[in-house]
Amino acid sequence: MPNSNSSSLTPIFFILNGVPGLEASHIWISLPICSMYLIAVLGNSGLLYLIHHEESLHRPMYYFLALLSFTDVTLCTTTVPNMLCIFWFNLKEITFNACLVQMFFVHVLTGMESGVLMLMALDRYVAICYPLRYTTILTNSVIAKAGFITFLRGAMLIIPFTFLSKRLPYCQGNIIPHTYCDHMSVAKVSCGNVKINAIYGLMVALLIGVFDICCISVSYTMILRAVVSLSSADARHKAFSTCTSHICAIVITYVPAFFTLFTHRFGGHTIPHHVHILVANFYLLLPPTMNPIVYGVKTKQIREGVIKLLFGEKDFLA
Repeated sequence: MPNSNSSSLTPIFFILNGVPGLEASHIWISLPICSMYLIAVLGNSGLLYLIHHEESLHRPMYYFLALLSFTDVTLCTTTVPNMLCIFWFNLKEITFNACLVQMFFVHVLTGMESGVLMLMALDRYVAICYPLRYTTILTNSVIAKAGFITFLRGAMLIIPFTFLSKRLPYCQGNIIPHTYCDHMSVAKVSCGNVKINAIYGLMVALLIGVFDICCISVSYTMILRAVVSLSSADARHKAFSTCTSHICAIVITYVPAFFTLFTHRFGGHTIPHHVHILVANFYLLLPPTMNPIVYGVKTKQIREGVIKLLFGEKDFLA
């Protein structure tokens, strides 16, 4: 009987309410979101094309960057078109199953982004600490397997989110005060006990985020020790310069993530709900928007590749 009642309380669809309290400003909120989305899609698609087209970029570092770009553009496309439909056309309905699918991909892809940043840190560690063995250690096969394992890790940890959300009874209505389907936003609509959802969600955040940050920290500690031991100032500068783009990407990704996590856990009553929603939206959009810009500005090979692609090889060499 409880199972019957639970299944009868599963809604056919949810209503994504956008940014609660700022409904009148939805059009204005959509402008920066749309602009960032266009920059993210064009920038990351351009990076993917450049890395595929330019032979000098067929190296492990740029393969990982291509994986990051693919993850970023997919993450944006999973959420932003739906947001814009809410902001522009007031199309707020999303079927229950479609909501679970969106929730799955949002969390898998954010975990994937963290994992790729960790792999890029390991790439820099191998490049600086074992330069002569760099291409033999990071072969195409190793890179492909590392990317697949990173995706598999996220997928296996996130799959329970869908089952944990599906088992809940939704007797408090079907309105989600958010712009996309997030695990805890969906769970909070339920009238059931969401303690397991909250605990498991925190465990996943720790297993993915903390593990990746620890690996990144260890990698950069080893890199710092190796670079400091170099006798030449030029060699130290060159070694550090290869890491600056990646360090910027780490800051852009993890600072909004930690802000979102801590405000949800400790600032729930002092920070307005619409601020949480806006920060969550820009957390998904900021890394995909900024990463291609950062790598385009900071990485000499990418700058040269763009110039060569735009103006031709003869003009570039001239």
